[in-house]
Amino acid sequence: MSKFAMYGKFTAHPGKGDELAKILLEAAEQSKDFDGCELYIINTAEEDPDTIWVTELWRDVESHDASLRQEGAGELIRRARPLIAGVQPIKLRPLGGKGFDRSN
Repeated sequence: MSKFAMYGKFTAHPGKGDELAKILLEAAEQSKDFDGCELYIINTAEEDPDTIWVTELWRDVESHDASLRQEGAGELIRRARPLIAGVQPIKLRPLGGKGFDRSN
């Protein structure tokens, strides 16, 4: 199995970035208890508060997929959906670097 990483770019409807970010921060909090999640960081674009980036690192793609089925994930998605104007997922294959442990 190989690690799985993703950047998610969420564009909120105008003026809804803070509300969307709060929901994504709830998802980040839930990810702390999920075994396959190694990194889940919510970021806002410095000059555009309605653009939120999610930085994710997972043990493998299966762990990521399972996280979307965990209790509470569907409810967060339902709450976030009306706030989202667009989503751009960028799937990545991590190669290495500081803070990245290839052995796990």
